[in-house]
Amino acid sequence: MTQSLKEAEEARQKQKQIDDWLPVTSARNAKWWYSAFHNVTAMVGAGVLSLPYAMAELGWGPGIAVMLLSWIITLYTLWQMVEMHEMVPGKRFDRYHELGQHAFGEKLGLWVVVPQQLIVEVGVNIVYMVTGGKSLKKVHDVICPSCKDIKLTLWILIFASAHFVLSHLPNLNSVSGISLAAAVMSLSYSTIAWGAAIHKGKVPNVDYSYKAKSNVGAVFNFFSGLGDIAFAYAGHNVVLEIQATIPSTPEKPSKGPMWKGVIVAYIVVALCYFPVCFVGYYIYGNSVEDNILISLEKPVWLIAAANMFVVIHVIGSYQVFAMGVFDMVETFLVKKMNFPPSFTLRFITRTIYVAITMVIGMAIPFFGGLLGFFGGFAFAPTTYFLPCIMWLAIYKPRRFSLSWCINWTCIILGVTLMILAPIGALRSIILQSKTYTFFS
Repeated sequence: MTQSLKEAEEARQKQKQIDDWLPVTSARNAKWWYSAFHNVTAMVGAGVLSLPYAMAELGWGPGIAVMLLSWIITLYTLWQMVEMHEMVPGKRFDRYHELGQHAFGEKLGLWVVVPQQLIVEVGVNIVYMVTGGKSLKKVHDVICPSCKDIKLTLWILIFASAHFVLSHLPNLNSVSGISLAAAVMSLSYSTIAWGAAIHKGKVPNVDYSYKAKSNVGAVFNFFSGLGDIAFAYAGHNVVLEIQATIPSTPEKPSKGPMWKGVIVAYIVVALCYFPVCFVGYYIYGNSVEDNILISLEKPVWLIAAANMFVVIHVIGSYQVFAMGVFDMVETFLVKKMNFPPSFTLRFITRTIYVAITMVIGMAIPFFGGLLGFFGGFAFAPTTYFLPCIMWLAIYKPRRFSLSWCINWTCIILGVTLMILAPIGALRSIILQSKTYTFFS
């Protein structure tokens, strides 16, 4: 008997050692404002710059409706996740898939959540490699138009060099400084984007009709616009991981400070998204570029600054999303493969990961176009309706009660989005594939 107790105790100690080493669970002393800027960093991607373009594809009425609805629905599903983090007394669901396993069972939970979460996190990281490289290139080209042209591939390499260093920070708390800088930057470049647009004034003969000449084209563009907006609200994949860093006691559960942080984050998100989206469309109409910073040609210093801000933001975002992947990989290696937790293991796995995302980014610089396609499959579920399904599975609210109706509404809207967005994106991939070059 004492033998088995001793073994159990040893196993628990070992488990605790591993948990103290893993990126998500190692430091649980975060303040509520950490959750605010981690959430802003995760949420406001460079996707905000393509919102006016999405508006141009949707038009005024539907565009405003979709933007507001997305903001409300994702805030609601985020609240659900914050609530579910500690719904079993004495246990914390530190990772999205742990919650999935509680809702759908051990096996199914993993298979439902992990592939989607990985598509989102790795996909975002690859896109950010390309975005970072493109923005650096833009800074160079704007400041020095007569200089020798440097290939995008090399800019991506330069951008990746930062991550080869930063990705060795052990956990989410240690990234919080970078994350704060990134959150401030996202507010800055969003403000530059709409401020400069207002200063420039409305384009003469501004046109708010759909760009596509045919009805078919307009419908497909509409779907594609939905995908862009879904991509803009994809911060839910790291919510539980962020909440896991907040201390919790039965008297003061972590959901209090976390929710405070989320509210602040969502106000910042609104301040970034809505002005850029509506002002950009109002000023440029349907002639707006898919990155609004490109539509603003002058003044040179401002465009260079805005692009530099994008670079800093994307560095922060990359780290927040990569932390989730590092956690999964390291958990797998240490718990399943029984590697001893060590610096060497971490150094090798993380360096390889950064290298992989860098090479894919270099090889497929048009990855952003592919994202609308993947985005529909993975972003819509994890953000719009997976939390609702889990909520229904766990709490089982009464049929046709308010909670039941709200959740089903979100699920229906989310599934619609998941089906329509990839269709639009696939068509634009087919249309643009003529201009795609590998290693451009």
